[in-house]
Amino acid sequence: MSYDTTALKRQAAERAVEFVRSGMIVGLGHGSTAVWAVRKLAEALRAGRLENILGVPCSKEIEAEARSLSIPLTTLDDNPVVDLTIDGADEVAPNLDVIKGGGGALLREKIVAQASRREIIVVDETKLSRALGTLFAVPVEAVAFGLATHVRYLESLGAQVTVRHTGSGEPFRSNQGNAILDCAFGPIADPIGLAAAIKRHAGIVEHGLFLGLASDVIVAGPGGIRHLSREGNHA
Repeated sequence: MSYDTTALKRQAAERAVEFVRSGMIVGLGHGSTAVWAVRKLAEALRAGRLENILGVPCSKEIEAEARSLSIPLTTLDDNPVVDLTIDGADEVAPNLDVIKGGGGALLREKIVAQASRREIIVVDETKLSRALGTLFAVPVEAVAFGLATHVRYLESLGAQVTVRHTGSGEPFRSNQGNAILDCAFGPIADPIGLAAAIKRHAGIVEHGLFLGLASDVIVAGPGGIRHLSREGNHA
């Protein structure tokens, strides 16, 4: 079945904004789905439906978008506890563990997610899978120094590794100036074990396995919107 995934992403993101309340510190996720939430949040602020919101952007790009929309911003240094974060994902497992990092902002996204009381992931239903790694490679952020050694280590764990480049062919660099290595493992039988193994290598900064962090997932599909929660309440 063919359908407009952009429209579905927008529907999921806008539904997630309904969970925001006045006075909240809100994490502003990175990527094509999360940007719809940022725009809906700005609309609610302009209309007066929400007040006294402070946003914590997960990337420089989203920071620029939020500023252009006049969303007041703060930092984790000033507000180390985030009430609610809305972010996208590349793949979602049945237990709500996710892979993130397709946009290259996984380090900042994970820092904000870990600081959040509630992490709401918004996706279209094509991102749902039976096991992480089935649909999407695991992005790994690593320092550029000794890059070949990081690649070799990740290959020893069973990954097919691709060094990410920009559309113009230049090496991709994260907001922190790090490289991104896209690691195709196939379906991952033990995500917790793999996550621990990836982090054991010096120079690897972070990985895109977000395990136990999502409290809710809003899924949009042709049949409507579903709300999945870690507590098992589906609506």
